[in-house]
Amino acid sequence: MTKPIKKSIKSAIALSAVAVLGLAGCAESSSEPLVIGSQAYYSNEIVAEVYAQVLEDAGYSVDRQFALGQRDVYVPALLAGEIDIFPEYTGNLLQYFDPEATATAEEDVYQALQAALPAGLTALALSGASDQDSYNVTSDFAMKNSLTSIGALAGVTGIRLGGAPELAERPYGPTGLLSAYGVTVEFEATGDTTVESLVAGLIDMANVYSADPRIQQLGLVTLTDPQGLFLSSNLVPIASDAVNQEARDLISAVSSAMTAADLVALNVRSVDEQLSSAVIARDWLLSKGLID
Repeated sequence: MTKPIKKSIKSAIALSAVAVLGLAGCAESSSEPLVIGSQAYYSNEIVAEVYAQVLEDAGYSVDRQFALGQRDVYVPALLAGEIDIFPEYTGNLLQYFDPEATATAEEDVYQALQAALPAGLTALALSGASDQDSYNVTSDFAMKNSLTSIGALAGVTGIRLGGAPELAERPYGPTGLLSAYGVTVEFEATGDTTVESLVAGLIDMANVYSADPRIQQLGLVTLTDPQGLFLSSNLVPIASDAVNQEARDLISAVSSAMTAADLVALNVRSVDEQLSSAVIARDWLLSKGLID
């Protein structure tokens, strides 16, 4: 097994030293570790930690660069070669690189993303786990306004939409709601307090990731999206050219093993049990037999 060489070439002396040590079957040491990044989102960090631990178990050196913020921050770092592996979501990343993308179904979005990614980046195995954007309201608000779908909001006035600041400019934000459904909203950047703001009545509708356990715990109503405003958005690892085939296979095995139920369960452990990403990731990898 060979370890990827990042941004610098090993000297012939270093290669010879590895050969002499006879490290056949183990990941080769490198002057620089594989850099794994994550969003500033607990669920994304858990998945990044899973990637890190499966690589470390195989002998790779890993540099964790977690909680980097949103795409406007970390995508340039990926393109610059400063990050090697990143857990992403197919639909949202496709819209980032191709705002005019028309694919909505899971496999179509994955194929379109592969074509849209810039040179130097590759989408590895698609996961069955999804954590896509969704619009949610409280059960009281849904009952009062007879809501089950986003389109039904067209008859409601004064809707206050809350979410991360960047939602204001996303294709599925206020502009997308108006063009796809004729729904007019007033946007408020509620960030990390979005769900709390919804429950407190400070906003009427919240942009919440579909794998967030609070949707079920708080009895929130996820509005259906018949027009496909939100693209199918499955977990997918993004790898730079610095990641060798062995490491790609290890990460792809993780991606293939993780189900939608798994992701929700991981999130529940973080929210309810307040466990660290490291503990949650290790327990899951052991349960799947992916590490010893």
